[in-house]
Amino acid sequence: MYQILIKVLTIFLKIIQTQFKSKKDIILENISLRQQLSIYQIKKISPKLTNGDGLFWVALKQVWERWQDHRTIVKPETIIHWHRNRFKKHWNKLLNKNKKPGRKRIKREIRDLIYRMAVENNWGAPRIYSELLMLGFTDVSETTVSRYLRTFKSKHPDKKKQQVMDNLSQESQGCHIRDGFFIIPTISFKILYVFFIVDHKRRIIRHFNVTSHPSALWVIQQLRDAFPFDKVPRYLIMDREKIFSSQVKGFLEHQLRVKPKVTSYQSLWQNGVVERFVLSARTDLFNHIIVFSEDYLHCLMKEYIDYYNGDSCHLSLGRDSPIGRKIQQKAFESCKVKSISKLGGLQHRYEWKQVA
Repeated sequence: MYQILIKVLTIFLKIIQTQFKSKKDIILENISLRQQLSIYQIKKISPKLTNGDGLFWVALKQVWERWQDHRTIVKPETIIHWHRNRFKKHWNKLLNKNKKPGRKRIKREIRDLIYRMAVENNWGAPRIYSELLMLGFTDVSETTVSRYLRTFKSKHPDKKKQQVMDNLSQESQGCHIRDGFFIIPTISFKILYVFFIVDHKRRIIRHFNVTSHPSALWVIQQLRDAFPFDKVPRYLIMDREKIFSSQVKGFLEHQLRVKPKVTSYQSLWQNGVVERFVLSARTDLFNHIIVFSEDYLHCLMKEYIDYYNGDSCHLSLGRDSPIGRKIQQKAFESCKVKSISKLGGLQHRYEWKQVA
């Protein structure tokens, strides 16, 4: 604005000077100026014009009918474009005089919870959004959570979860059932095998056990323990592990009356529920700890399955946990969201608690 005022004042002073010049001086000045402008036209040089230049030509157009006869570096379309742009800016300024640009921000309480869950659990937007729904926050979308989470991580690139756990607490019906193995190395590089059975309908882990020497007889015993006679499924989906031999399949068909379904060769997607559980177990727990012994691994798995079945939210279950979680509402104004530590602080569950 200051530069524009100086420009207008300079033009005004030049106009006053022309009033006291002789006619001969004015003619010679015009000739010299036209000669200099012809250089721009011959060399096709496009000078950069400022806002003050635009204001001058817009004003000149209003008071001088023959302005087009003396233009050299400014086209009529440019001046019309300047005028329209100034009108748009003026109108937008009137409309947004009392408004802040952009969408309305969500409540500070929800923003703080998003950042808190990201730091405490290293969760992404889907899991944070699921936990917010369990706390009764229905006026926020997963897209909004993702946007705030992305902004938070860009401002705090060093706030990543880095926890090393020395120890964890030692006390810690569908028609289709899936089973599977995954391995965990101990601190001495001994290989331990984790066997588990998943209910396909609700993703509930029905049974698990740990061993260092799996065999067909050991698997048969696990199937006996997992399925009481009144809760036998119709099908059992298994992969092509050698341990699921004909002896295991015969036990399922003739004694439990369960039909075994074997996945196709190199088709892990056909047993996707099992593969997803293994990924969750490693991401949530086993990638952050070192297992010392078979008994220790058994305690860890028991604690993790309790968390997985009762607390962890799943997209395939409508963002509910396998066993089912009740959606909480804020009962009193004094209530605050408290984090309940799970798996030794690697994961958390969030509930409304009244502050004393």
